[in-house]
Amino acid sequence: MTTHWHDNSPIYRQLKQRVVEMMLDGLLKVGDALPSVRQIAADFQINPITVLRAYQELVDEQLVEKRRGLGMYVAEGALKKLLANERQQFLHDEWPAVVQRAQRLGLSVQELLAAAKGKGAVK
Repeated sequence: MTTHWHDNSPIYRQLKQRVVEMMLDGLLKVGDALPSVRQIAADFQINPITVLRAYQELVDEQLVEKRRGLGMYVAEGALKKLLANERQQFLHDEWPAVVQRAQRLGLSVQELLAAAKGKGAVK
């Protein structure tokens, strides 16, 4: 994880999103331990309550489970749940803007697919 925080959203949400991205990227797998609250707070010079709040949201969403006295671990089924949520969010929030922009630019589906496959520049 990087230590660059931006002002667009609270740090705990940014931290939560970074953990989610690590899960999606396969850096954190089912059963893996999350770094301790104290370790994250010390490493990134943030308040432990901020870290705890991010972790608690992950617990509330059943992506992470608390193991008393042991820490927090990636929960069974977390990746499947994350993929479903992220896909839905993309299709609802991001995709319409992409489609609108492509239409404004006069890009065809074939051009977009070719560009996605790296088969040359768009004319």
